[in-house]
Amino acid sequence: MRMSLVPRRADFFGVFAELGRNAHATALLVEERFRGFPDASVDHDKVKDLEHEGDRLTAELYQLMNTQYITPFDREDIHDLARAIDDVVDHLEHASDLLGLYRVEATMDQALEQCRLLVGATEHLSAALGNLRHLSGLQRHLAAIKTREDDGDRIARDAVAALFEDDDISPRLIIQWKDIFGALEDSLDACDTAGHLIGNIIVKNA
Repeated sequence: MRMSLVPRRADFFGVFAELGRNAHATALLVEERFRGFPDASVDHDKVKDLEHEGDRLTAELYQLMNTQYITPFDREDIHDLARAIDDVVDHLEHASDLLGLYRVEATMDQALEQCRLLVGATEHLSAALGNLRHLSGLQRHLAAIKTREDDGDRIARDAVAALFEDDDISPRLIIQWKDIFGALEDSLDACDTAGHLIGNIIVKNA
């Protein structure tokens, strides 16, 4: 494979910014789907399209990494950050898919709250990725991501506990909602992982 000796840092930063915007767009779409389900106007195929776009952008970033002699950060950091962002979208898509697969009759309030937190977390992640070139002014975004991940953990624990406390809820429904909450929580965890990786990049390169 031919290597270019000309640095193309702007390409890396541009793709990272697109990955951030795609993650935020996915969170917004999934929140809309959860809010209206089962009568949602958002079909899961629309979420799947954004997941495919994230895969395309991730592959583009890996292609840049494999063909450029000079990269803006360590190759391992680029790879790990791209994978974390991809995980954010993959878990969101999985949660959206489970909603239809399990044919839940109504959305739980705690799931809507987790979706709201994901919209906020991905908004801050997108802002951080959009300013990755400068490596300054990002800490407030990283702190906001961490706060939302912590809140999401608490909400998920409380929601599962509430399911087990209600004797009228079937074991099948409990399992279904545990899976859905798990996917949403995994997406928040991936946001937090991406935030940590950005923090490490700042320490190494600022």
